[in-house]
Amino acid sequence: MTAVEKARGGTLIVVVGPSGAGKDSVMGFAARHFAQRPDILFVRRVITRPSDAGGEVHESVSAAEFDDMRQNGAFAVSWQAHGLSYGIPREIAEKIASGMTAIVNGSRAALPAIRAAFGDVAVAVITADPPVLAKRLAERGRESEEDILRRLSRQTPDVIAGNDVTVIDNSGRLDIAGRRFIALVERHCADIHHPA
Repeated sequence: MTAVEKARGGTLIVVVGPSGAGKDSVMGFAARHFAQRPDILFVRRVITRPSDAGGEVHESVSAAEFDDMRQNGAFAVSWQAHGLSYGIPREIAEKIASGMTAIVNGSRAALPAIRAAFGDVAVAVITADPPVLAKRLAERGRESEEDILRRLSRQTPDVIAGNDVTVIDNSGRLDIAGRRFIALVERHCADIHHPA
């Protein structure tokens, strides 16, 4: 067994949900709240996307650099989606093993691989009503109306069930969903420091 698989002291919280649900906004809200907490880490993913493309703060690399990093064991887990490659740095496992709570923007399709790499994880599913998703995607201006409809109709793995899953509706004001996410993080931090 590798350190990634079983050396656990803290918690990995994986944030997933459809495009337009506001995952980055909810995580950003929580990151500002926890800015003075050295025991809580917001993970910077490695992505083959330009750093100025908007959305989350990430480490931007070329496809060739990503492949080199993957072959050299730089990632605890990696996956592809929407023509891009995503990686969670391997050193995150060490930080979790030392007792930290790490929060990462994940992917519903990648959850089995993330669970296989990290063992038990907590999953936060950020959702929003379909009309809200469509409006937010249109406001981004990255996709045509046809692409948006295709994205919204795409079948994705069902991750709603499970003891480790918390669903947070972000159809309304950001602070409401943000506070629910903060409460989830604090609950997992309390579990680490004061186990039942």
